[in-house]
Amino acid sequence: MGKILYAEDKGIHVLKFIGEVRLTLGPAIASFLSHLRAAKNFKSVVIDLSETQCIDSTALGLLARIAICTRDSFGAIPSIISPREDITRTLKSMAMEEVCLILKESAYPDNYMPPQITELSPAPREMLSEDALREQVLEAHKTLMNLNQKNRDKFKDLVSALEQEKDAASDAYARTG
Repeated sequence: MGKILYAEDKGIHVLKFIGEVRLTLGPAIASFLSHLRAAKNFKSVVIDLSETQCIDSTALGLLARIAICTRDSFGAIPSIISPREDITRTLKSMAMEEVCLILKESAYPDNYMPPQITELSPAPREMLSEDALREQVLEAHKTLMNLNQKNRDKFKDLVSALEQEKDAASDAYARTG
């Protein structure tokens, strides 16, 4: 089971992923994204994967959305700290280096010392309906698809299946609603 911790200090937003980062943590990542969009004091985003054991494509798609939001809203590129070669390989296989700076070790801006683990708070979690979770998975994979042609080829069948599932659920709701 994984968890996501969060801190913000002097405009530096830190997300720390611990353990297995999977679909079930998507709502916490999406909540951070909403918080980030509303940030008034922004300098940078640092995503710390130093204690991440594995990360799935949904979480990677949500990280790509954070990166795109950071670029579009603040003109900044987030840093991902990834000392584990297997995690870095996964990041690169999904073209994350196109939207993030991937670092092997901690490198915070302006000699900033990151919050200690005891100062990080659990990222807010919200419960999502099955439909909302399906939509989140769909949007995360669409984001990954848009990073490059290789991802487009890799995820086109999954995205098509998710869209069909979404349409079928909508049709069923309309018939029973």
